[in-house]
Amino acid sequence: MSTASTRLPEGRYGRSSDERADRTLKVVGAVLAVALLGLVGWFGYHYVAKSEISAEVISFEPGEKSVQVHLEVRKDAGAKGYCTVRSQAEDGAEVGRADFRFDGDGTRIDKVVTLRTTSPGTTAELLGCHTG
Repeated sequence: MSTASTRLPEGRYGRSSDERADRTLKVVGAVLAVALLGLVGWFGYHYVAKSEISAEVISFEPGEKSVQVHLEVRKDAGAKGYCTVRSQAEDGAEVGRADFRFDGDGTRIDKVVTLRTTSPGTTAELLGCHTG
């Protein structure tokens, strides 16, 4: 005696629910991947292309009550902005922080600024530059 098969005949009743679920998951995953890629691209463009002012610390000279910081600033012509610099003591405590404005038409500015400190500073760190 033979046993009856419980499988449906192929092609007779359309796709199974598992096949429909797999296709739906693939479509949703592809849409989410494209959206994430677009979002990362948008943030990357605005971070790189819209950065109108940037700087770096060339050198610094620590003192008892201040730190002389030599900054090289690169910016778009006519852009206005400021850079934030801080100094730390030997134990890592912050002893000074200040914003220095950079205006004008030049695209490259070399400037030595004086950061006043509450105690002798051993570092000069550029925290960032912002337009405005």
